[in-house]
Amino acid sequence: MLNIYVCVGSACHSKGSYNIINQLQQLIAEKNLEEKVVIKAALCLGNCTNAVSARVEDGEIVTLSSETVRSFFEKVVMKKFII
Repeated sequence: MLNIYVCVGSACHSKGSYNIINQLQQLIAEKNLEEKVVIKAALCLGNCTNAVSARVEDGEIVTLSSETVRSFFEKVVMKKFII
């Protein structure tokens, strides 16, 4: 199971972390990856000034917005499933 952590701390929450989570859930469903990818809430990823923060497993912390979620998903998440 691949874990995507999305910060839901106060800075990220105020900048739309739940919207980001909803977008990621839609992308997971579009790609039929419900059995392979799970989104987990993180209280803080230590990147508050650049909210909304996310990371895949122990990877690099990235800043997401509604405009960058799809690109992140395609470049980072889907890359994990390409052999």
